Amino acid sequence: MKMVSTIAEMQRLADDLRCQGKRIGVVPTMGYLHEGHLSLIKIARQNADSIITTIFVNPTQFGPDEDFAKYPRDLDRDTKLAETAGTDILFVPSAEEMYRDDHFTYVTVEKLTDVLEGKARPMHFRGVTTIVTKLFNITKPHVAVFGQKDAQQAIVIERMIRDLNFDLRIIVAPIVRDNDGLAMSSRNVYLCQRERIESTVLSQSLRLAETLIAQGERKCSTVISEMTKLITTTSAKIDYVSIVDAETLREYITLPSGARVLISLAARFGTTRLIDNTIITV
Repeated sequence: MKMVSTIAEMQRLADDLRCQGKRIGVVPTMGYLHEGHLSLIKIARQNADSIITTIFVNPTQFGPDEDFAKYPRDLDRDTKLAETAGTDILFVPSAEEMYRDDHFTYVTVEKLTDVLEGKARPMHFRGVTTIVTKLFNITKPHVAVFGQKDAQQAIVIERMIRDLNFDLRIIVAPIVRDNDGLAMSSRNVYLCQRERIESTVLSQSLRLAETLIAQGERKCSTVISEMTKLITTTSAKIDYVSIVDAETLREYITLPSGARVLISLAARFGTTRLIDNTIITV
C-alpha cells in the first residue's frame, strides 16, 4: 500500500491508473477506522481495480461547538487496517493541503440539507459536499462507496453527483452494527460504560418502528411517539426522530403504500451525539 499526502501526487497517480485502464474506487473517511469502514473498502474492492481510501478530518463540516479538536485519530492503526482491508493507496492530506488560506469556494446542495442533520447542524453539509467534491477531483474515481449510517449524507451526495454530472457511481453500503445492535461509529469511543449500554436503545427504537409499520400502523406521529417513549427510558436527549421519503426527505404524516421510507434519529448520551437509521418499503 502506498501512502500519499499531497494533492499533486494523488492526482498524478490517479491519472496513471486511468491511463492503464484501471477502474478506481474511493472510500472517503475521517479515519479512526472500524469494521464499518473496512466493509466499505471491501465493497469498493469488489467493484474496482485500484482502491483509494482517504483519511481527512474535515474542519469545514464541524460547527464551532462540535468535536473537531478531540475527534479520535490514530493514523498508525488506520494504516494497518486500511491495508489489510484491501486499500492500494491511502490518501492522508493535511488541512493546509486541502484548504489554502484564500479558499473561497464551497458546494451547496439546497433543500435536502435544510432538514434532519442539516437543521441540527447548520453548514455541516456545505462542508461535506465541498470536501467530497474536492476528493473526487483529486482521486478521480469511477466508484465511490459511502455508508448508510450517514443516510442523509449519502442522499445529498447522490443528488450532487446527479445535478452536477459527476462521471462516477455511488454505492451506499449497509450499516455495520455491533452484536448488541449499536451502529458502528468512530464517536462510540466517547461513551462511558453506562452510556454504551444505554445507546443500544437507538437500534431498538428503529426495530420497534419497523414492527409497528409491519403490523399496519400508518400514522407517523404514533410511530414516532412510541419510539420516543422507548428512547426516553434512558438518559438520552433526543435531537430528532423523523420519518421521511428516502429520496426527497419530505416528511410523511401518513405512510402511503409502496413508499420507500427513511426512519432516522439523533440523540445525545452525555456529550456524545449519535445517529442511526433504517430504510424500509411500506
